[in-house]
Amino acid sequence: MKVTGPSELSFAEGASSRSNRLIELRGVTKRFRGRLAVDDLTLEVPAGEIYGLLGHNGAGKSTAIGMMLGQVWPTRGEVRVCGHDVMLRRTLALRQVGAIFESPAFYDYLSGWRNLEILSHYTAPTSRQRLQEVIDWVGLTGRERSAVRTYSHGMRARLALAQALLPEPTLLILDEPGDGLDPEGIHEMRETILRLHRELGLTILLSSHLLNEVEQLCTQIGVIRKGRKVFEGPTAHALQSRNWLRITVPDFAAADRFLRQEGLIDESRDGRCVAMSEGISSEAIIRRLVEGGFRVSEVARDEQTLEDFYLSVMRQ
Repeated sequence: MKVTGPSELSFAEGASSRSNRLIELRGVTKRFRGRLAVDDLTLEVPAGEIYGLLGHNGAGKSTAIGMMLGQVWPTRGEVRVCGHDVMLRRTLALRQVGAIFESPAFYDYLSGWRNLEILSHYTAPTSRQRLQEVIDWVGLTGRERSAVRTYSHGMRARLALAQALLPEPTLLILDEPGDGLDPEGIHEMRETILRLHRELGLTILLSSHLLNEVEQLCTQIGVIRKGRKVFEGPTAHALQSRNWLRITVPDFAAADRFLRQEGLIDESRDGRCVAMSEGISSEAIIRRLVEGGFRVSEVARDEQTLEDFYLSVMRQ
């Protein structure tokens, strides 16, 4: 008879409703010699999504990913990947997971092909057909027999992605996949990730500082600040316009105070944009500014970017 441990029991309840969540962190905390790196973190990555994990340097993103991969042990809390508790059943949890974590290491004097052959033996022997498949997927065809020392930074990034694809994963975890790439390399990595998601149906979690790339790639985002989650939800919700209006006046700070006193705006940012209160039109803003003696030279709608949203969350 199987005896179910406490961590199994807490996840057993409502398991059917969670069956489509490939990553679950519940109340996870991690301390390193007294320093709090992750603080009561709860995250959910649904199957089929491209999930972007955002945060400043030192926010706890890499620590959280390390716990998902069983390389960092949480101080407390539960980490579940592909339906299994990573602490109790690491092999089962990671059997269908591919990852690029921290800086991938390769044997520079060996070819890309030979590197993949060696690395595949750390998990399970891989057929030549599968090796060629992943090389084709990441666009290294024709250079797979060249020594890795001759590879550009972008080619090394593609080789790392090929390694992550070797186990035929259903879940791909990528820590800063565009780090150090030039604009062309970033574009190629973005297109590859989108193709993997579209054609192979992979669920992908990626952390990145490239907010423009996250905005173009991710269907869901989570934002961490000082180890704590401050936002999680669809990217579209983060980008929903709050009726931001860009206004150009000689004294923006005075106009900001005036519009707040009039109850016409709720927020301002960047010394040029105001968020109109619910039910307020841009025409009402313009009319009241003119009546208040402000010389208005420009008024335009301002769409919120992911960078705008991220910075506003960090300031709060």
